[in-house]
Amino acid sequence: MTKQFLLAIDQGTSSSRTVIYDDRANVVASAQQEFRQIYPESGWVEHDPEEIWASVRQVTREALAKAGITIRDIAGIGITNQRETTVVWDRRSGECIYNAIVWQDRRTAAYCRDLRERCADEVVAGKTGLRLDPYFSATKVAWILNNVDGARRLADDGHLAFGTIDSFLLWRLTGGAVHATDATNASRTMLFNIHAQAWDDEMLELLEIPASMLPEVLDCAAEFGSTSEDAVDGAVPICGIAGDQQAALIGQAGFEYGMTKSTYGTGCFAIANTGNTALTSHNQLLTTVASRIGGEVTYGLEGSVFVAGSALQWLRDELRIIDSAPESEQVAARTGVVDDVYVVPAFAGLGAPYWDPDARGAIVGLSRGSGRDQIVTATLQAVAYQTRDLIDAMADDGISPSVIRVDGGMAGNEWFLQFLADILDIRVERPANVESTVLGAAYLAALQCGLIDNLQQATRLWRCDAVFEPRMTGDQRDALLAGWATAVARVRGAS
Repeated sequence: MTKQFLLAIDQGTSSSRTVIYDDRANVVASAQQEFRQIYPESGWVEHDPEEIWASVRQVTREALAKAGITIRDIAGIGITNQRETTVVWDRRSGECIYNAIVWQDRRTAAYCRDLRERCADEVVAGKTGLRLDPYFSATKVAWILNNVDGARRLADDGHLAFGTIDSFLLWRLTGGAVHATDATNASRTMLFNIHAQAWDDEMLELLEIPASMLPEVLDCAAEFGSTSEDAVDGAVPICGIAGDQQAALIGQAGFEYGMTKSTYGTGCFAIANTGNTALTSHNQLLTTVASRIGGEVTYGLEGSVFVAGSALQWLRDELRIIDSAPESEQVAARTGVVDDVYVVPAFAGLGAPYWDPDARGAIVGLSRGSGRDQIVTATLQAVAYQTRDLIDAMADDGISPSVIRVDGGMAGNEWFLQFLADILDIRVERPANVESTVLGAAYLAALQCGLIDNLQQATRLWRCDAVFEPRMTGDQRDALLAGWATAVARVRGAS
């Protein structure tokens, strides 16, 4: 039998998932599993890498069983992953020397301030397109080297390997045979020169990170090795890797200049395709590698919001005022737009365009009449306000989308999407398949293993499920945005 199935692994911040696709990008089967979030101290967020690895193996077995096939029926594997999350392991044993430090983690905020005082900010932005912020991998690696007993000595002796989650999974899937990553993930480490497309010696020296720790950087569609028998019971080529947000842009068929998507998962991430131009932002947005195919780089302009879907998890798990995230849609539908209460979910500081790691969350405007429904609705609205901040910054940098394509878990909430269209004042499109991230990984695998000739073929497979047009008055929108600006100023300590 000709192998026509693709297997895509989506290793996210709160769960791991495997999806099996046929050669027309139809979902055949899928499986998903959540894993622990570890909070050792305020502002610290960690994952157990062994739990991540176990969850990936488990959902892969489950998806194959649901599809009624074996690993030997798979033509190729694609991987997409939570970006910036940092893992360091011993090459000799394969064992991690510390928990994975998650992208949301803010423990290196003081270190970043120290580097800023040494005028490193301009160097970082010029070479990597990023901000000097705890969000990115580099200062997390430095923290591990400086704080885990024996780590610095092991690194100097060449025994340690660093990887973002894709690289860690690739190492495990290939039985330790391959230490590599792709250009999109490399571009999120703060160690990769996005113009030279190579690890940067000056950045490595600044952070005191040995080059021997770094993975090889390949294209998004490339030969990443094959799985080992021990990992998945068979040898299958690993054909594609991309960070989750870049994979979502591919899954949304965002191949033309200016096309913009916004993904609502744990956080909210908007990326606009800027073609072969590494556009410099004047509004603290990020210049990133959107894809690298056949050695040709496509750049993106990105705004990152740290808290989106995780704010609904907070309502569910910490405040316990909803039983599930979908319940928020029902609450908001009966409550309507809230114009006096603002939730600023700065649980891990504020991302773009503020980049304030010291900001913390707040509920502003509470009165005796405020209750559970207002807080739930205001939390949904906060995600839209944060998206508006990103789109305004993009517009000022020269990218003004007339439509935005959305995906991720929150894209199932139609009340939220209508409010998003209203507050952005632009058309919002939701695809038939809102799981664009894992679909993008499947497209990359399909390209490398020859099931499609080019990524543009994905454009013909993209289908729109629902359209949301703005219908809010300008006066109401302006008043809501003014209230949001006031609330943000308060959590940042401004008057």
